[in-house]
Amino acid sequence: MTETRLPLEDVRVIELGTLLAGPFSGRLLGDFGAEVIKVEPPGMSDPMRNWGKSKDGVGLWWPIQSRNKKSITLNLREEEGQKVLKELVKEADVLIENFRPGTMEKWNLSYETLSEVNPKLIMVRTSGYGQTGPYKHRAGFGSVGEAMGGLRNVTGFPDRPPSRIGISIGDTLTALFATIGCLVALHERKHSGRGQVVDTALYESVFSIMESIIPDYLLAGYVRERMGNILPGVAPSNIYFTKDKTYIVIGANADGVFRRLCEAMNQPELADDPRFSTHNGRGENMKLLDSMIEEWTKSLPAKEALAILEEKGVPSGLIYTAKDILEDPHYQEREMIIKVDHPELGEFPMPGIVPKLSRTPGEVKHPGPEVMGKHNHEVYQKLLGFTEERLRELQEKNII
Repeated sequence: MTETRLPLEDVRVIELGTLLAGPFSGRLLGDFGAEVIKVEPPGMSDPMRNWGKSKDGVGLWWPIQSRNKKSITLNLREEEGQKVLKELVKEADVLIENFRPGTMEKWNLSYETLSEVNPKLIMVRTSGYGQTGPYKHRAGFGSVGEAMGGLRNVTGFPDRPPSRIGISIGDTLTALFATIGCLVALHERKHSGRGQVVDTALYESVFSIMESIIPDYLLAGYVRERMGNILPGVAPSNIYFTKDKTYIVIGANADGVFRRLCEAMNQPELADDPRFSTHNGRGENMKLLDSMIEEWTKSLPAKEALAILEEKGVPSGLIYTAKDILEDPHYQEREMIIKVDHPELGEFPMPGIVPKLSRTPGEVKHPGPEVMGKHNHEVYQKLLGFTEERLRELQEKNII
């Protein structure tokens, strides 16, 4: 039985910054109930509102990236706007920012300054290179972080230039690590009563998932390069063409799984063939083994081949498009495509919540606020107690 209270309902987050890395952290916290107050400069919206495809003039990325958030406007470049932010900080648990290092300090909003206002504040800082080091002042985007972190060098095919993965993986990886850091700091605060800085860099977040590339180089003299769809020395693990001119993925590199693959192919003798009976043997004879497997897959339509592989317990699957995802019953059963009411577009489909919690699962209450400053009155009047007169003054001065 699930409970109605979300696990982060007692956490208030101020989200500064734009685009992906910082705001994606805000989205993750908001999915589990945190009150996320997104700040945008008056007249200068987050570019994410207009990125990607659109429908009837409405950007289709923004409602996902900013779901569950409240939107206020505030000019942090002006002293009065900085004072307003400090009033917000008094009521907050977390502040997320992803400006270039030094920007918050330039605005007199350093962690030292804000922690004087609220010693319990956790400041989640996301940047290209981190808050320290010789590169800290450089501009950094996810693409550069992916390159410097080593990911681009191993992505693509060996006879072609380094490739992009196809999504903004550097930004979202960094947001995931930043969110982990935020939750760790919130947990630690229960013991110390004090906040701290969570410093997350794009290049470090990418580098941290790069497996063994450093000992590979230093201890084995091996530089991992682009290998296309294969895993060096690990076979079979590849994509294979089928009779109906599509590709399927098969991963059967463990001894037991490989034996089951051989049975699925009606060639059980391959499992005992000295060329393929060991992990190292399969790695050394990868090209030959892959050609034999593809000879089998090309004789069958993809669904038939996958049905046989599933029956034998061999990890395999189609390479999904958006259409495949929408039609898949497993996605549907696990509520990975949810529909949220959008004020302009009606029923709006978006990815469900990850991870699944058994007792206090997350929830998407609404898509990203369609209007900048939609929650100005709610936040400034109800939370901070501003009068109508003060709100008018701030608007006239272009502070909000």
